Amino acid sequence: MAEKLIELNSVETALAIFGNRDENIRLLENEFSITAVCRDSQIKFTGEPEQVAAAARAVDAMLTLLENHTPLEEQTVRYCISLAGAGEERRVRELTQDFVAVTAKGRPVRPKTLGQREYLQAIKENAITFGVGPAGTGKTYLAVAMAVKAFKSKEVSRIILTRPAVEAGEKLGFLPGDLQNKVDPYLRPLYDGLFDMLGAESFQKLLEKQTIEVAPLAYMRGRTLDDAFIILDEAQNTSREQMKMFLTRMGTGSKVVVTGDVTQIDLPDRTRSGLVDALSVLKNVEGIARVFFTEKDVVRHRLVQEIVKAYDRAARQRRNS
Repeated sequence: MAEKLIELNSVETALAIFGNRDENIRLLENEFSITAVCRDSQIKFTGEPEQVAAAARAVDAMLTLLENHTPLEEQTVRYCISLAGAGEERRVRELTQDFVAVTAKGRPVRPKTLGQREYLQAIKENAITFGVGPAGTGKTYLAVAMAVKAFKSKEVSRIILTRPAVEAGEKLGFLPGDLQNKVDPYLRPLYDGLFDMLGAESFQKLLEKQTIEVAPLAYMRGRTLDDAFIILDEAQNTSREQMKMFLTRMGTGSKVVVTGDVTQIDLPDRTRSGLVDALSVLKNVEGIARVFFTEKDVVRHRLVQEIVKAYDRAARQRRNS
C-alpha cells in the first residue's frame, strides 16, 4: 500500500477540487480503487502505488484547468481522470490554449477534450473538414461557434447551415404547416447553436438580412456559395449524389464543415451514405481534413458516454457472431 499527501494552496482551491459534497473525490476513489481523506486544504490518497500515483496526476490536471479559469464540471473531472489513467494528464494544458468565442450570455467556448481541440485546429487550417463521431461530442456546436467567429472577424460575409431532411421514424407529411414548417424540426440543432452564440434577437436580424441562412440540403442545388462558412450537419443521411452536389457548391473564400455519425444512418436499406463514401473517396485530397471523435469526447451527460460505449460493444459482438 502507498500513501500520497497533496497540499492545496487555498481553501477555495480545495473546495473546487473536492467538488460539491466531495463528489470529485468520490469519482477519484471509484476510478482508481483508492481511499481519499480530505481535511482543510489537504487530500491523502491510500491504495496501490500505481493507482495512488494516477489519482495524484488527475488532481494535477484538475489544478491546471482551475489555474486557467476552467470550471470543474463532472464531465471535465472524468476527462482528467481518463487522461491520468493513460498517463497523458499533461496534455490537459492544451485545452486551455484555444479560445473560440464567447456566447451571448458571456460564457467562453473552449475545447473540452483533445479530440475537440484537434477538430478546431483542423477547421482553422483546412478549407473542408469532416467531423465524424457519436452524439454529444460537440461536432455541430463547435462548428457553429467557429462560423460565428469567422463572421464576426469578417473572414466570411455569411453563414450557411444545412442538413438533409431525412426522417428517423416519422414522415414529413405528418407534420403540420408549409414546407418551411415541416423542415424546421430537422434544423433545430443548428438554430439552437446560433441562438446560444448570437442571442435570439441578433440571430433573427441576421436571418432576415439573409446573412445567415438555415435551409434543407435540397435548397443548395445549382448554387455557388462564395465567401461563406458552410456547415452540413447530419451528413450520414446524405446520398453519394447529394454529398457530391453539396461539396461542389463551395465557392471562392469559403470554408466547409461536414458533421455526422456513421452509426446513426437513417437512409433506406442498401443506400450508401454520402458521408461514408466521401470519407473514403476524399481521404488523400490536400486541404480536406478528417477528424474522428470517440466516446471519450462526449461532453453531454455521463450516461451518453456509457450509452455510446454499450452500442459500440453490441455492434462489435454482432460483427463477430
